[in-house]
Amino acid sequence: MRLVGNVLVVLLAFSCMFLGVAESREAGKESEAQEMLERTDNILPNVTARSAVVMEARTGRVLYSRNMKARRFPASTTKAMTLIVALERGNMDDVVTVSRRAAGTEGSTLWLEEGKKVRFGDLLYGIIMRSGNDGTVAVAEHVAGNVDAFARMMTEKAREIGAADTYFVNPHGLPDERHYTTAYDMALIASYGYRNPVFADIVKTKEKTIPWGGDPADFWRNENQMLWLYDGANGVKTGYTDAAGRCLVAGAERDGIQLVAVVLDSIYMWNDSIAMLDYGFAHVKPLRVVNGGESFGNLSVLSGRRRQVPVRTASDIVVPAGDDGDGGYSKVVDLPKALHAPVEAGDVVGTVCVMYDGREVGSTDLVATESVEVKSFFVTLYQLAKKYHVV
Repeated sequence: MRLVGNVLVVLLAFSCMFLGVAESREAGKESEAQEMLERTDNILPNVTARSAVVMEARTGRVLYSRNMKARRFPASTTKAMTLIVALERGNMDDVVTVSRRAAGTEGSTLWLEEGKKVRFGDLLYGIIMRSGNDGTVAVAEHVAGNVDAFARMMTEKAREIGAADTYFVNPHGLPDERHYTTAYDMALIASYGYRNPVFADIVKTKEKTIPWGGDPADFWRNENQMLWLYDGANGVKTGYTDAAGRCLVAGAERDGIQLVAVVLDSIYMWNDSIAMLDYGFAHVKPLRVVNGGESFGNLSVLSGRRRQVPVRTASDIVVPAGDDGDGGYSKVVDLPKALHAPVEAGDVVGTVCVMYDGREVGSTDLVATESVEVKSFFVTLYQLAKKYHVV
């Protein structure tokens, strides 16, 4: 009996082991399948980034994505938000005095020295073109008094933009468990940045000579190779740490269409970004939704020698259209019920805006096409007399 019992125990153990192995294999298959779903797609299977997205900047329309809302470390792509906050809170011509903390910041550097006085705008170019971590701390302290306060401003701005899965604890992107973002959020942030002409100018600058206090002046070349590799490339920022992997926020503009491609933790970030931007431009085209000179009817004119004046648009409105055509766009016309004379030809009398998902993506003025003089007292008297057959 004891022998039989031992045999049963052994058989039971083997059965449990077999079931465990089977369950483990099934779990492994499910995990593997999930990983394949997360990392592979039928559109761009060769993209190596763990998280990626291509966004049309004006509308926020996503053209391609992979794990775009997975939280990841952003590394130095963080500096896109640093630039936004700095531009909105600082002045390009301010003079910044470099602190000991700023000068001692680790990682990529502008070689700032404690006590050095630097133009605020020059620091911003250095942050983007040379990825100067010391520059970000100098900017943060100048704007907010300290790094923590500036990081709170960055996070608040992210929330305002709609980047709900982003949290910043520093302005440079050095690793911290509490410092994270998503590919989708970084695309939103960069898209927002492009609305500021100074942001757009800084992130697209390939080379610049900076009067850095030395002799000769420093010559800087942007670390973002997309500016040379891709037709229409105009930004934004590279990034790398061991924890984050290779990261890139790449912008490109063609025919008035601004795209933003983001790759986080990529093996081949240049190739990934080129493939994604190519795909984006293949699936979005410029669409003219309002023609310059288009008639918008007539406006009544009070106290004028004429009762009405024709109104037309001042210029075209061109918007990006995806494969679905012009779906999602609407027009909002802002015109008064009447004008008061005098009216000059070319006077702006209203606007027409094109909206997408509740946000303005294009606009043009509405202008009077003819002049209307004020009706004089004598002309009024004459018209009244003529009306009642007095003359």
